[in-house]
Amino acid sequence: MSQPQTTSDPASEPISEPSSADVLADVPKVTAPPSYVKLAMRNMVRKRGTSLYHFALSTIALLGVLVGLAYLTR
Repeated sequence: MSQPQTTSDPASEPISEPSSADVLADVPKVTAPPSYVKLAMRNMVRKRGTSLYHFALSTIALLGVLVGLAYLTR
């Protein structure tokens, strides 16, 4: 009786799934450009006085338009 030959056949070995760490290591880290809202908020924090001035002007203008419409449509 002869011994069965035990060679390692790559086709017969089970294929192992790559771990999530291996998969994530291969993916290049690409960051999306900041959104328009994020840039606007950052700009408002940097230029605090100008932003408050424009906000006040916009509020006064809106109130003026609403009061003017109320006066015209009474």
